[in-house]
Amino acid sequence: MSIIRKRSASHKAYIPANARDNQYIMAEFPLSDELINKFPREKVSGQQPPYLHFYQTLSELFFKLSSELEITNSLFIANDKLARVRYSQEMHQWQTNQQILFYYNPSYHELQKSFFDPNVRATKITLLFLSTGDDIRYNAARFHAKIGLLLGQLKQALAIEDLHFRLRDHQHLTYDLNARKKAVINSQAHKLRPIPVRYASQNVTIDNDVSAMTYAVVNIPVSNKLLKQAEIDHNSADPYNPLYTLIADTFTLVTKQYNLNNGALIANGLVPIVRQSEEETFRRSGELQVLGVNPESPPFGIVCKWDARELVDNIQLVFIATKNDLGDYGYGRFLNQIEQAVRLMAFELALAPEKDEVIVRFHQHIAYNC
Repeated sequence: MSIIRKRSASHKAYIPANARDNQYIMAEFPLSDELINKFPREKVSGQQPPYLHFYQTLSELFFKLSSELEITNSLFIANDKLARVRYSQEMHQWQTNQQILFYYNPSYHELQKSFFDPNVRATKITLLFLSTGDDIRYNAARFHAKIGLLLGQLKQALAIEDLHFRLRDHQHLTYDLNARKKAVINSQAHKLRPIPVRYASQNVTIDNDVSAMTYAVVNIPVSNKLLKQAEIDHNSADPYNPLYTLIADTFTLVTKQYNLNNGALIANGLVPIVRQSEEETFRRSGELQVLGVNPESPPFGIVCKWDARELVDNIQLVFIATKNDLGDYGYGRFLNQIEQAVRLMAFELALAPEKDEVIVRFHQHIAYNC
């Protein structure tokens, strides 16, 4: 093997063959007076909610364009909630005060549906597209291009000069770090190239003014065996402080050993949301733990957020890539570092790889205006 091939191999991540691919694309645009006036309310007998006709007419146009382009999973959202997408063998939607979650299997689920309150004017419209098929990652560029075509047709149909979309392409790979201990022998090699680079290789060009985020979220289960390693006093005001301190100390040591300098430990029951921000911010926003990060800035270090009064089911570890984590080939080496650190952490915490699931979700996101 040549030196070049050896170097290339070291930058590949070997992901279990049963890993799940996901891709979803969101296009957001503000709900303006001009847009509302494009669909004047019809005179009907009886009292009608003020925005029912508008939402229905706009969503029908959206679904018509989706059907013409054979986009089988398209959602119209006008409730200002954060849309999140996860894999599931059963399709269902679940809403909280701040979030709307979509669970589906891209191999066979199809859905066109609207989510809005006809009495409330939303601040923005979100169009959500869920990828379908069995080879999501390979077909991601084609799916992205098809969504771009639909948005162009929608813009033409609405005929609003200043209408612009904020397009966000989300992709992630999800797998159990301990899959090989559970008889999953085969693996796939991934260089984890940046999305614009992958798309360019398939002749799909992305706008130059694109922002990108790459990060991984790892779920560490809180088992009874793990609980026994800390002296927990249930009569204390903060009974789980020893447990979280033990885990945080271990996390800090392993990240330092594997040179991972952008990380967060979340054990407060909140959902970690990574956002690009010019200034680093770590704040609670209702149900969400917002991590605002500038990937072009120097690493911010290790941050730990927990609620010592509550016992969580899973500890969530967040590893955020900076520009220094992008190698000549992609983010493969970055993911390898994460895996090595988490394996060492699991060993130090005496997790059982044959039993415990340590779920890794590797995210690649891009966003730009179109």
